[in-house]
Amino acid sequence: MKAMLKKLQEEIRSISLAEGANQTGISFVTAHRFTAEKIQMPNTENPYLYIVLDGMLRLYTPSGIMDYMAGQYSVSKIDTPLSGTVLSFSKQQDFLSLSVEFTANEVIAAVLNLDSDLTEKIMNESMEEQAMRISDRAVIGSVSRLFPIMGSMVPSEFLRKNIMQEVIYNILCGSCGRQLLQSIVNISKADEMYEANTWIKENFRNSFTVEELAERRNMSVSLFHQKFKSAVGMGPLQCQKRLRLTEARRLMLDEKKM
Repeated sequence: MKAMLKKLQEEIRSISLAEGANQTGISFVTAHRFTAEKIQMPNTENPYLYIVLDGMLRLYTPSGIMDYMAGQYSVSKIDTPLSGTVLSFSKQQDFLSLSVEFTANEVIAAVLNLDSDLTEKIMNESMEEQAMRISDRAVIGSVSRLFPIMGSMVPSEFLRKNIMQEVIYNILCGSCGRQLLQSIVNISKADEMYEANTWIKENFRNSFTVEELAERRNMSVSLFHQKFKSAVGMGPLQCQKRLRLTEARRLMLDEKKM
């Protein structure tokens, strides 16, 4: 695990990294480097894998506070925050991470190739813990296999797509498997609701009404509320309230650190 992580760090640091998001030359794979404590998380409609490569990250989500050390990863879902807090920097005094986007079709293709009982185990969260730990470690190795493609004379989209199936398979069999499947379900239901949810994340400190949000989408209030709740799991005003509570908790913790 440590050897694979070190290899991935070296691959990323071999790129001339600017502050923020950096293209890697591999489709849907982005390297992130930050020297500030508050960082921006990827803002994309696609689900994505987010691997901490060097440093330590804290995410304040409506579901709770999540800390990630180097070598650990998260899988985006509809309540993923737009920003995170660096708890510790690398020896190079920066924070390094990697995001790998998937399309819903890529995940669905992987799921269709799974044995039916495996899909059921993932959805019921009945996978054996040891098997999930092995799969979590395998995610880093699978992602590192993408990088020889970057340096090859003939970049191969065919190879990238096949390695991505391996990456997705390991995620599905790991600790975030059910979360990834649920993300795909939410996104397939979400349609334009994903954009509305992102707008709320960016504007939750301001006052707004459901009527205003529905008007933006040219929907009736009842239809908008129904579709939003189906996609996100809660109403738009409840979503705003949870984001405000999460922000208040973050500010309280930041004050204690000072």
